Amino acid sequence: MNESVLQTEQSYAPHIALFAVQVFFGTATVLGKFALLAFPPNALVGFRVGGAALAFYVLQRFRGSLALENRRDYLTFALFAFFGVTLNQLLFFKGLSLTTAVNTSLLAVTIPIFTILISALLGYDFLSWRKIAGIILAAVGVIYLINPTRASFGSETTQGDILIVLNSLCYAGYVAVSKNLISHYGALKSIAWLFLFASLINVPLGIISLQTVELAQVSPSSWLFVAGLVVFPTIMAYFWNAWALSRVEPSIVAVYIYLQPLMGFLAAIFFLGEHFSTRLLISALLVFSGVFLVTKSAFLRKEI
Repeated sequence: MNESVLQTEQSYAPHIALFAVQVFFGTATVLGKFALLAFPPNALVGFRVGGAALAFYVLQRFRGSLALENRRDYLTFALFAFFGVTLNQLLFFKGLSLTTAVNTSLLAVTIPIFTILISALLGYDFLSWRKIAGIILAAVGVIYLINPTRASFGSETTQGDILIVLNSLCYAGYVAVSKNLISHYGALKSIAWLFLFASLINVPLGIISLQTVELAQVSPSSWLFVAGLVVFPTIMAYFWNAWALSRVEPSIVAVYIYLQPLMGFLAAIFFLGEHFSTRLLISALLVFSGVFLVTKSAFLRKEI
């Protein structure tokens, strides 16, 4: 294989990984819908974080040492874990319980915007007009898909809405500033430490919430849905997301997040019997066009 072909494959590989990440995250809606019938939200978060921590720990130990070079990096990973996993998850589920699903989906549009602003302000990313236009176009596509007329922002949802915005800000901050450390240590060791630190909080909270569940009465299918949540939208999605983040700009990782609602809607069509609509088609065209503009901007910079 010649060098130019190899470079082309390497340049497209992170984008393929990021697309797969959104597919995996999109399955969380369907898997979570059924898993929540048997388990409370905090228990599911505990299963996801604890299961991923165990898997990444075993994989990294099999591959080599888990030790970090500098002591301060342990604190840095602990902070990344707190904002990118622990606080992110807790704010999301608490916010979701205090506001509507439509409000939550609309406010999640702020994640890529926060990511790009933070990354650009800290000098981790290059902000071009093409990239700005792509983010706006993709955001419009998601907003159109969700249909903002269904939202109900008011005093009764204010607390939940604020928590969802804080959730978006926490995750955006993690994506924006974690690139250098993840690039240095590699995706597997980095994500292992993230989930090990996150498990220190999320797993005990999950165990406490399990006190309300009669585990003997939980059906095998419910356990399969939990296993699916651990494997696909957690282990595989977070690892590939970290792997891609170590190779591309944070803005590229951020704009792919706009594909998640589309994947969620498609999963609902295939697995929950919902109907395909013209709104979904138009939204998909807008989102993919926006993603193309942002990623094309990155390729153009590589060529210059």
